[in-house]
Amino acid sequence: SLSAGSRTVLKTWIMKPASAALVAGKNLTQQSGLPSQPVPPLKQTCELYLSIVEPIVGAEELKHTKKLVGEFLKAGGVGEKLQRSLERKACNTENWVSSTYIYVKNIYLNDRKPVVIYANVTKLTINDIELMLNDCMFYSETLPAEYMGGKPLCMKQYEQVLSSCRIPGLKTDTLVFHSKGPNPPKHISVIHNCQFFMLDVYNSDGTLLTADQLCVQLEKICNASLQTNMEPVGILTTQYRDIWSKTYAGLIKDKTNKESLSAIERSIFTVCLDKVMPPVSDEMNHTSTILQMLHGGGSQYNSGNRWFDKGMQIIIGEDGTYGTNISHAGADGTTLNRLVEHTIEYMRKPQTMQSAMEPLPMPQKLHFNITPDIKMDIEEAKQHIDKILNVVAELHYLFGQKLFYVCWNIFVENIFLISFVRMYQQCCGVIEPASLRMFRHGRIDTIHSSSSASVAFVKAFDDPKKQKLDLLDKAIKAHIWYINMAISGQAVQGHFMGLQNQAVEEKIPMPEIFTDTSFTKVFNFQISTSQVRTKFETLGHLPCVGPEKLGIYAVCYGVMNDHINIMVSCFKDSNTCKENNTAHLIQALKDALLDMMKLVEETPRAKL
Repeated sequence: SLSAGSRTVLKTWIMKPASAALVAGKNLTQQSGLPSQPVPPLKQTCELYLSIVEPIVGAEELKHTKKLVGEFLKAGGVGEKLQRSLERKACNTENWVSSTYIYVKNIYLNDRKPVVIYANVTKLTINDIELMLNDCMFYSETLPAEYMGGKPLCMKQYEQVLSSCRIPGLKTDTLVFHSKGPNPPKHISVIHNCQFFMLDVYNSDGTLLTADQLCVQLEKICNASLQTNMEPVGILTTQYRDIWSKTYAGLIKDKTNKESLSAIERSIFTVCLDKVMPPVSDEMNHTSTILQMLHGGGSQYNSGNRWFDKGMQIIIGEDGTYGTNISHAGADGTTLNRLVEHTIEYMRKPQTMQSAMEPLPMPQKLHFNITPDIKMDIEEAKQHIDKILNVVAELHYLFGQKLFYVCWNIFVENIFLISFVRMYQQCCGVIEPASLRMFRHGRIDTIHSSSSASVAFVKAFDDPKKQKLDLLDKAIKAHIWYINMAISGQAVQGHFMGLQNQAVEEKIPMPEIFTDTSFTKVFNFQISTSQVRTKFETLGHLPCVGPEKLGIYAVCYGVMNDHINIMVSCFKDSNTCKENNTAHLIQALKDALLDMMKLVEETPRAKL
């Protein structure tokens, strides 16, 4: 039996009883009225592409790129042919991007890098297992409808968080969604000491388990998995995708393994009951917790106590740490953020306790038959995850204590550019996501913050002889214009992905415009940013994503009334001092913010 202290910890894991009723939303009726995502005009996209290329390449390279663009746009040429094909696809599908997973495949499923750090997003949250279960809104489609600028947003992604899983493949992965099938799952998967259990979360009368019932069931699982020397099968999900796919193919040859994997993949979500991480200083506690949620801390700690392919993992440490790890392939960061906000809002409402007296069956333990080859793969995965952890760093910083009225995301995006120029004496590519949820099944596209106007402003920023206000005004207008273009489905990256996909489907040689060095430079950004809008000021509600590769800073930030929350991650580079150093970037950001505030304070509001 668990000690009284352990029971208290378990009780804190499940904080609120289930609600007696749900209020129906309107997302079903709103969904059918959403417009389809348009295919932008080819000439418009090419001209926009050149405007992005211009500030980041030399004169000769720009001249060559303009030549390739001209050839691509020739009447009757390959560009026109691919454009017509893409337009036909758009007429025959609900969304020409998501219907063929153009975005998801190119960005996530085709990528052979591990999902841990590189692809999943993590967030510190209020942890309430029963609330997540009670939010069968995701099944019954009663989650309140969302709007942006008065326009309804697509709610499809919420269906893709729960009961979803990513399945490894040799060349590309697949996403499976079980919530909409004829027999939707009624269980969650629970991992403790790297051992897996299937926990039914419904009573025989169809009601959800109460908090007390869940606590009893979790206690049973903890008591049944006290061994600490079990093979950490979950660590296989941290491997490179092609390596993991070969191991996966070997696993499912065994009937027991196949049934266990199916139970995990079909589960509503996964609960990871973690062991205590090594102690750290108070200053590093927040960062340490984020790392635990992001990758588990390595093979000696909790990296094997995961199934990183799941759409959602709720992570709860024995020491009271908690958070989530969610697959980006199935849903975007805004969906995760709204999910957390909904959780907090629900927690603030008075609840009624349900009573249930029926005895509960023992949760089913999932077994794996580990062959010598699988054991070798597990050992290689351990070495791999520990190697990754040796080169990744995460830091967070809360700065700004002064009320300023113009701290829009446009200002912050320019601050990133200023900081990079000051650190490296050169401009860089800065991108941020644009939500396309105003369209049916819309995901995201890319906003390029480093426009010609913003680069001109940044280059003049530290020159006392130059007038900056006109340049700042032009940078702001250019950024606003690009944002509006992107959210209306007119950005460059998605369109070009669609054209490239058509070339592959029709077995047409890839046009030179897509193999040009300028094309690589445009999408080889150095800072990837994401603004997180939230009504709650707690820094813990800021998500964290790992960098895509060496040389990139991944930044999440939230602009509040009197400060900015910021989360920066990057890979360490042992060969340089300033390269990929989050502490240097954060200090540069702080300095640039103060300088920008000074410039703003000296400027009449009417001009801003």
